[in-house]
Amino acid sequence: MTEQKPSQFERGTDGPKVIVVGVDGSASASRAAAYGGGLARRQGALLAFVYVQPLLSAGAAMGAPVAETTDEIAESIMEELRHGTELFKGIFDLRWEFHTFRGDPYTGLVTAADELKADAVVVGASEQAGHRFVGSVAIRLVKTGRWPVTVVP
Repeated sequence: MTEQKPSQFERGTDGPKVIVVGVDGSASASRAAAYGGGLARRQGALLAFVYVQPLLSAGAAMGAPVAETTDEIAESIMEELRHGTELFKGIFDLRWEFHTFRGDPYTGLVTAADELKADAVVVGASEQAGHRFVGSVAIRLVKTGRWPVTVVP
């Protein structure tokens, strides 16, 4: 019989390597970004912020510049994230990226999580009343069951 040595604990190597956070400029998404940032910092993980720009809709058919508007929103969100992370520069070491996709939020987040090989997904709770009946992006992500999903209120 061979004697087994007890396994040695490796501090900081068991957690997620990539955490995807869905952002859209809402208050709950900002809280999700802060929560995801804390997770990534403690785990030494890459924090991947993902904004999914909506597809052209009926507004675009009537001449509204939807693509330009969503690009401006993406730029605004990225600038807000950059400013937030700069506040902690030199205090906390945080690696982060910003990605943007076009489409519906659920499909965009699934695509991002798959492409980035996410170990976890963090999203804010839906602030829209209709999602109680139809199902929010968060609920759909949980039901997908491919990653741990944290829903931040």
